[in-house]
Amino acid sequence: MTYYTTTMDSPCGPLLCVVDETGAVVRIEFAKGRESQRITERMLDAGIDVVEDPGRTAELRRQLAEYFAGERRDFDLRLAPEGTPFERSVWDELRKIPFGETRSYGEIAQAIGRPGAARAVGRANGANPIPIVVPCHRVIGSDGSLTGFGGGLEAKSRLLEIEGRRLPF
Repeated sequence: MTYYTTTMDSPCGPLLCVVDETGAVVRIEFAKGRESQRITERMLDAGIDVVEDPGRTAELRRQLAEYFAGERRDFDLRLAPEGTPFERSVWDELRKIPFGETRSYGEIAQAIGRPGAARAVGRANGANPIPIVVPCHRVIGSDGSLTGFGGGLEAKSRLLEIEGRRLPF
């Protein structure tokens, strides 16, 4: 198996974009410092060939750039996230949150028919391998507070700001 990568600049810092041999998006990582190197090493350790190829990631990068410029609200990309059936159910629900809106972990748990699973939803949210496109940044605490985010709370706040939400950081 081969994954193709490129790092792009964004208002939230560098993003490592990863697609598979079919062009489906498998990962987007906030590539701060040496983190992109660690991510690449983990993929290599898993037996995945990693090739830097801007051409293969061009569509993903184009749509992300349009999103950051305020020109795109929805993504039209093939996605291939790896996760458990529960995680995938959470990620599917995240994709239903409209641009510029937020939901709490409890609301997501309710929506997937697991009302007592807010903490498990939080873990699945944190395991989301395709942030921004699968909008885990739109999930906030039940009190309206910003909560954990793989790219950091400042990045989460910036993404919500791009979508017209002003939340304190």
